[in-house]
Amino acid sequence: MMKKIEEAVSYIKGLIGAEPQVGIVLGSGLGSFTKEINIEKEIPYADIPHFPVSTVKGHSGKLIYGELSGKKVLAMAGRFHYYEGYTPQEVVFPVRVMKFLGVKTLLLSNAAGATNRTFKVGDLMIINDHISFLTPNPLIGKNQEELGTRFPDMTEPYKKDLIKKADAIAAAAGYDIKHGVYISVTGPTFETKAEYRMVLALGADVVGMSTVQEVIAGVHMGLDVFAVSVVTDLGIREEENVITHEEVLEAAKEAEPKLTHIFKELVAQL
Repeated sequence: MMKKIEEAVSYIKGLIGAEPQVGIVLGSGLGSFTKEINIEKEIPYADIPHFPVSTVKGHSGKLIYGELSGKKVLAMAGRFHYYEGYTPQEVVFPVRVMKFLGVKTLLLSNAAGATNRTFKVGDLMIINDHISFLTPNPLIGKNQEELGTRFPDMTEPYKKDLIKKADAIAAAAGYDIKHGVYISVTGPTFETKAEYRMVLALGADVVGMSTVQEVIAGVHMGLDVFAVSVVTDLGIREEENVITHEEVLEAAKEAEPKLTHIFKELVAQL
């Protein structure tokens, strides 16, 4: 694992020539955020040693390096998912590479379905905590001491000071921001009605197919993590309607300006 990380890091360093301070992972339909970055280098995933390749619509598959709000950032325009057939270790490989490139803060976004009945499509939910039991933990297997301790503490996976700053940014902009718990599932099927009820009973406000494995890997390595879910569909609803990936992408696109503003201002305050 370390040899693969080192080879990927060496390749990327040879192209960007400087250390990024912030890593950003963009979820389904949120790739337009990269337009806000003063781009210095775009690196296709396929060119990076040992990097997986995005196979999902709405994930462009490029590593973007440049400047945002006065900071050097490295953004993933497209992430990897367990349901694509990748192992948990492959899913979190880019996050590990970011750490060894110099990243200290990790910002993540995702599209999610809401089980909280007070949420509506287009809402942004800052993730306060998560439930990970329904997806394989990326730390299973022999522990790499170079990455972190065998048993990392997860009492504060999402940094409270970053959440506090994001709340202030949202309030100043007049945004109605939700807070809650995110639960990860394997996908790629959207949940059944019974599964949505189970998610609600477990204490989660939204459900998605990403993020948690990346957060675990980030916390394992000592990164400060912040994450936001864009509510793109309502899992518990009265009417009968079918959820499509196209509708998820459209809802994410409409919410993107708010997410972009929060991320930009948050990066400026780091």
